[in-house]
Amino acid sequence: MIEASPKDLDAPYWAALEQGRLNLPTCKNCGVWHWPPVSRCAECDSWGLDWHDIPLEGEIFSWTRTWHPFGGTEGLEKPFVTVVVAIPAAGNRRLMGLLEGVADTAPVPIGAAVKGRVSHTRYGETEIPTILWHLAARDGDAQ
Repeated sequence: MIEASPKDLDAPYWAALEQGRLNLPTCKNCGVWHWPPVSRCAECDSWGLDWHDIPLEGEIFSWTRTWHPFGGTEGLEKPFVTVVVAIPAAGNRRLMGLLEGVADTAPVPIGAAVKGRVSHTRYGETEIPTILWHLAARDGDAQ
């Protein structure tokens, strides 16, 4: 588990992931989405955040396939695909995660709809929550 102190701005994010939820902040005054969280809003100079549960749904913004091991990836089967996902429900703020269910050499379409789930991965001696994404079927696609 990620150890977060109450003063850590991202503590609500990690706590929600531990419960299988995605929780992201907006400015308490103007409502602008922020990720990573900030202590002071650059849009309105206000202090304070409101946190919102949002669906684990988005669109692939970018991706990379990793074939070689490096520190911290020992628990991941190679190759693996890391994606940056834009979250429409959070003002298109972007989160990283792993894309599951993609063949070793299959292209990953930019803009593809994805749905996520929270899992855990090992980083060193610590289990940390991680978002695993999978390609979502679009209306009219075979399930």
